Amino acid sequence: MGWHQELLIGFDLETTGTDPRAARIVTGAVIEVRAGEPMGRREWLADPGVEIPADAVAVHGISNERAAAEGRPADRVADAIADVLVAYWKTGVPVVAYNAAFDLTLLSAELRRYGLPSLTDRLGGTRPAPVIDPYTIDRWVDRYRRGKRNLEAVCAEYGIVLGAAHDATADALAAARLASAIAERHPKIASLGPAELHQRQIEWYADWAADFQAFLRRKGEADAVVDGTWPLRELTEGQPA
Repeated sequence: MGWHQELLIGFDLETTGTDPRAARIVTGAVIEVRAGEPMGRREWLADPGVEIPADAVAVHGISNERAAAEGRPADRVADAIADVLVAYWKTGVPVVAYNAAFDLTLLSAELRRYGLPSLTDRLGGTRPAPVIDPYTIDRWVDRYRRGKRNLEAVCAEYGIVLGAAHDATADALAAARLASAIAERHPKIASLGPAELHQRQIEWYADWAADFQAFLRRKGEADAVVDGTWPLRELTEGQPA
């Protein structure tokens, strides 16, 4: 039985913005999935401590009023999510996140913002792993497919029903199901163990970033820089998250 038929942990954040180093958590979800079926979930609503921009509210539907009235303090939410994820990593269970470099970097930035132990510290000095990122894997196995690569588009490609886009729980479940579907279609992905797949994604993401950066520079963006670090970007130079 391959990893894609075993326990997977879907993870997603909905946030105040698109810069993972600056944005804040609004909602989060961690969901246990086995063979595509949800088995248990944890959900969080945070009061981010800053105003949620209107364009972000339009995406995930959480108003400033609701976040302030119903949300838990942001530091407690970040701490709780980190503890849950770390508990799975400590037992070797893969965490699945679509575009993992965004969610894990944002979570790490929140932990640092509130002076909380980092993911690496909680793991005794090791980096978070294994992580499975359907975005990175799909881009490698089907690099010449045209069209968008957002969660909705890739779910449609693999026949995964996405219940409510930009709902953290729905997106976390879809990510886990999508990881399994990609492995079913591509046996070479299914044949890799989670640890090896994690390492391959580090390489695939770096290769993609280098290619995309070169493309942008050929198109006239001479100073274009595409961060090729996966699954957790550096928060400050020389200081790991």
